[in-house]
Amino acid sequence: MAELKRCWWAQNPLSILYHDEEWGVPSHDDQHLFEMIVLEGAQAGLSWDTILKKRENYRRAFSNFEIDKVARFDGNKVKRLLTDEGIVRNRMKIESAIQNARAVKEIQKEFGSLDRFIWQFAPPPRKQALASVKQVQARTAESDRLSKELQKRGLRFVGSTICYAFMQAVGMVNDHLAECFRYKEINSPPRR
Repeated sequence: MAELKRCWWAQNPLSILYHDEEWGVPSHDDQHLFEMIVLEGAQAGLSWDTILKKRENYRRAFSNFEIDKVARFDGNKVKRLLTDEGIVRNRMKIESAIQNARAVKEIQKEFGSLDRFIWQFAPPPRKQALASVKQVQARTAESDRLSKELQKRGLRFVGSTICYAFMQAVGMVNDHLAECFRYKEINSPPRR
């Protein structure tokens, strides 16, 4: 049996599992979208592998990313999280996750869901798959707009590059390379 071709970054069992099952799959679940906003922000300045290794700890520490619960975290909870070796112990990143939960609640009130707000920034589907890693962008006009709107609404650690990584992760763009087996799976409409 031929070995499956994957994107360049899927190099270890954890990143392969994430690549094969989650990365690039369109997500419309507010809790998952919030989780990815927090994790992409936590990743700033670090490797994605570091965050993947800590993901289950993040889920535990941040109440499985239940937006209402995280929005109620207080100063005592921040102090406890700063001692949690299972997550990135950066005060600004921890406090931004809490602030972001509060801002997401406001977005949900205004738009009905985080999903409805976020997906309005999705670009039209790409007509042709990316042939090379050199074609993968770090940011786009859409990620610039998403970043600006999120920041305007009080979210932090949502710069354009972080927003583009988020858009890739939640399937707003399909940046699997043409040779990757997941490109066609994700690009094909589901069968009924």
